[in-house]
Amino acid sequence: AAKNIYSADNWELLKATLILKAAGAYTAFLSDEIRILAGAYSRALSGTPQAQNQEKAAYNLAQGYFNQALGLWYAGEKFSPEAKADVEAKVAKMIEVYKSRLETADWLAQETRDKAIVKLNVIKPYIGYPDALPERYYKKIIDPSKSLVENAIELNKIDIAHSWSKWNKPVDIKEWGMPAHMVNAYYNPQKNLIVFPAAILQAPFYSLEQSSSANYGGIGAVIAHEISHAFDSNGASFDEYGSLNNWWTEEDYAAFESRTQQVIDQFEGQDSYGAKINGKLTVSENIADLGGIAAALEAAKSEEDFSAEEFFTNFARIWRMKARPEFMQMLASVDVHAPGHLRTNIQLPNFDEFHETFGVQEGDGMWRAKEDRVIIW
Repeated sequence: AAKNIYSADNWELLKATLILKAAGAYTAFLSDEIRILAGAYSRALSGTPQAQNQEKAAYNLAQGYFNQALGLWYAGEKFSPEAKADVEAKVAKMIEVYKSRLETADWLAQETRDKAIVKLNVIKPYIGYPDALPERYYKKIIDPSKSLVENAIELNKIDIAHSWSKWNKPVDIKEWGMPAHMVNAYYNPQKNLIVFPAAILQAPFYSLEQSSSANYGGIGAVIAHEISHAFDSNGASFDEYGSLNNWWTEEDYAAFESRTQQVIDQFEGQDSYGAKINGKLTVSENIADLGGIAAALEAAKSEEDFSAEEFFTNFARIWRMKARPEFMQMLASVDVHAPGHLRTNIQLPNFDEFHETFGVQEGDGMWRAKEDRVIIW
C-alpha cells in the first residue's frame, strides 16, 4: 500500500531516489564521459558492447524535442500524395472487411455484434502525418548563450506546460502520439482512433511498386492489427466514445476469454534465445496480430492478382529483425509484443491457407491440427 512506501521510515530513501532520478534525467546533456558512464547498465542488459557515438546521441536528443517537426519534413520527402490516397483507401477497405467479419461472428450475440460495429464505424484513421505542426513547437527556440542543460530545462518546461494545459479541456483527437518518421503505428482506446505514420508506409510494409498481396501482407495486416486493438483484451473494455464501459453480454465475454486463452496457450513458454515468452503479457498484441492477418487475408483475396504466397511471405518479411541474444532475452521479459519470428511462426499456422499454400503436412515443424487453429475475429 502507498502508506507503507510514503512513510517517515522511508523518507531518506525517497529523497535519495528523487535525487538519483533527477540526476539521471540529465546525464545525456552533460559531458560525453558522463553520458557513456550512465548508459553502462542498460548496455549490459541489452548486450550492447559500446555506447552510441556522439553524433547519433546528439541526433536522438534533438529529434526527441523536435520530433513532430522532423516528422513533417520526412513525410514531405518520403510520402507522396498518391501513396497517401492509396493507403486511405486501404484503411477504408479494411474497416469494411472487419465489419463483415463482425457481422458473421456467430459466437457473439447480435446485441454484442451490433455494439462492436457501432464502435468500428466511428474509428478515426490518421494517415502519414498531422495536418500542422503543434503550436508549442514555435516556442521551442534554442538560446545559444545558454548551456545544453539549461536549454533542455526550458524545452522541458514547454512540454510540461502543454501537458498541464490539457487539464479539464476537451480532448484534442487530432494530436498525434508519435512523429511521422517513426516506424510504428497505434490504436488509442480512449480516443478510438488509429494512426499510421509515414515511416511505416514504406517498403516492405507498403509501396506503390509492390503487388497488392504483398501490401496486404504488410501494411494491410498492420492496419487490421490496429483495428483489432479495439476488440482485444484491452480495447474490449472501451466503448465507441473511448469511455470505460462494458458493452459485452456475460456469455459473449466468457466466449471471448475462452478464445483469448487459446492464444495465450499458443505463445506461453515459447523459446526466444533462451528466454521464455509470457503468453499473458503478449496476449493483447497477439490477438491483434491474429485478427490483422485474418482481415488482411480476406481483403487480399478480393484482388484479381491475389497471391497467397506473396501475402504470407511479406508478412514474414516485415517482422525480420537483427538483435543480440541479450537484447531478445530482455524484450521477452518486458515487451507486450512477441518477438518477430514468433509473430510469424506461431500465428500463420492458424490459417488453412498457409498450410495449403506451402504444402505444410502433419509432421512438419509448422503443422497445426485443424482443431488447434484459432481465429477470433
